[in-house]
Amino acid sequence: MDQDNIRNFCIIAHIDHGKSTLADRLLEFTGTIEKRKMKEQILDQMDLERERGITIKLQPVRMIYNVQNVKGDQVEQLERAKRSYILNLIDTPGHVDFNYEVSRSLAAVEGAILLVDATKGVQAQTLSNLYLAIEQGLEIIPVINKIDLSNANIEKTKREVIHILGCQENEILLASGKTGEGVEEILQAVIRKIPVPKGNSDRSLRALIFDSKYDVYKGVLAYARIVDGSVRQEDGIYMMATATESSVIEVGYFKPELVVAEVLSAGDIGYIATGLKSVNQCRVGDTITISKSNVKNQISKLPGYKEVKPMVYASFYPVEGDDYNMMRDALEKLKLNDAAFVFELESNLALGRGFRCGFLGILHMEIIQSRLEREFEISPTITTPSVVYKIKTKDQSSSLEANHPSAEKSKTREFFIYSPAEMPDPSIIESISEPYVKLDIISPVSFLGPIMEVMKNTRAEYKNTEYIDSERIILNFNCPLTDVIVNLHDDLKSASSGYASMNYEFLEYRPNDLIKLDILVAGDKVDAFSRIVPKNRSYSEGKRIVEKLKEAIPKQNFTVALQAAVGGKIIARETIAAFRKDVTAKLYGGDVTRKRKLLEKQKKGKKKMKNIGRVTIPSEAFLAVLKK
Repeated sequence: MDQDNIRNFCIIAHIDHGKSTLADRLLEFTGTIEKRKMKEQILDQMDLERERGITIKLQPVRMIYNVQNVKGDQVEQLERAKRSYILNLIDTPGHVDFNYEVSRSLAAVEGAILLVDATKGVQAQTLSNLYLAIEQGLEIIPVINKIDLSNANIEKTKREVIHILGCQENEILLASGKTGEGVEEILQAVIRKIPVPKGNSDRSLRALIFDSKYDVYKGVLAYARIVDGSVRQEDGIYMMATATESSVIEVGYFKPELVVAEVLSAGDIGYIATGLKSVNQCRVGDTITISKSNVKNQISKLPGYKEVKPMVYASFYPVEGDDYNMMRDALEKLKLNDAAFVFELESNLALGRGFRCGFLGILHMEIIQSRLEREFEISPTITTPSVVYKIKTKDQSSSLEANHPSAEKSKTREFFIYSPAEMPDPSIIESISEPYVKLDIISPVSFLGPIMEVMKNTRAEYKNTEYIDSERIILNFNCPLTDVIVNLHDDLKSASSGYASMNYEFLEYRPNDLIKLDILVAGDKVDAFSRIVPKNRSYSEGKRIVEKLKEAIPKQNFTVALQAAVGGKIIARETIAAFRKDVTAKLYGGDVTRKRKLLEKQKKGKKKMKNIGRVTIPSEAFLAVLKK
């Protein structure tokens, strides 16, 4: 088909504004999926996505739209065309943790449908995703969804969209993903407004990898947007970032299942089966070209891709040591289908061998944990999530710093630590810096007071307030990432009866007065509970943790001391009392000395048990400490 008849677009919106439901109606209207195969959220392939009602992975699909009565001058000029269009849609996630999926989608398309819920109005991720799309220079089609609901406030939502986008009222489309109303107008707007893909099929191959997936039989499937040239089966290809060569096993497109094609040409979105056995050789954001040596060195890489960096780190440990190899294999399989998830080996005296894992946020961590439990039947012990800290030392020649792996590589006085266990001796630390983020909160004006109360409990710096209209505001803060990731989302929802939404993005590293807080269980330091906290909050945080642990750790046959310590100083303590077993119950009558003898014997036994016994900490205890 002619390149003039191709349109590439994605749907961007805040979480739960109806992206996947609208995508269902688009697939139905264009006849892409037969009615007997149709089900709700068809593009959400994972069971977890359906249960939670959220999109986690982006999903491309190709639709063929046969135009009947199209309005608009631009389309009328295409009379020479066959009136049949290829529409490549990418359904994107809406949660702040999966912002990277959105940035990848935007790099592969020319336009975006900006979807806003008529009952909720503009939310934090609506703005965030809109700014990403504008940065990429995409054509934006504003659509107000869920107009069929009784509490839909269409006029108010229109004013909000005009405020953020600066468009005309007649440019805003009205639709209902549930009933299918307005779907045809959206498809016609896509054809009319979204530009034809640029690129030349006669040039050498250049394709942008915007996602990848591992297939047991075909190796790594590169989800690619063909910018220039074409690719077909058995072509030799070259991945520019990893300098990897391979031969194409097959090419095709998504419907949404894989459909084999003869060739993918400039403007197309599809998959390339590379035959590679590792996703690391076929990185998301890389450029694919042909493997001819005289060509590949002259090709320039494609721009417009935002690199992913994990924001939150936590360690996963198998409950049984024998499960270590099984967990490693499971994490490797998860990494094959999740470009943002990273992990490396780690060992811990209390927990044994495990893995330090990097995530985009707490939800991302919960998803990985759920997938481990569902797909591989592994329930890991999880340490407290922490962020990456920047350490600056006083003396560069210090042996502790020189021995630190990242310091040794950089040969500088600054290096990063990924967990409190890596913290060097406090005597050589000049400063500790933590990541700050730009935090935006959108809420009805009536909840301003409760939200400011929530923010008082964090170390956030208030910047300014912007009014979207007379009823809704945007609050801007600069806030330490540690204060955002743990419970802020839940606290904001509670304070605003569920109406507030938030979005954050990395700003910079700032030095703060931070110290390491250690937790001791029965006199043994447990690294998994250690954390880096502001000095002025060390007592309250230490007290909170030992109180939580007292509830979570079961009673032993001996007294267990739970202590929070800074350096060598104990700042908080709780005690788990021993089991009370009445050893004299079997006695009846007789001399009192018989009872005393038994009680003394029990006392000695408990003392001996305390000296040689270890406290078994259940995985629930680690999870209890996670939440405030």
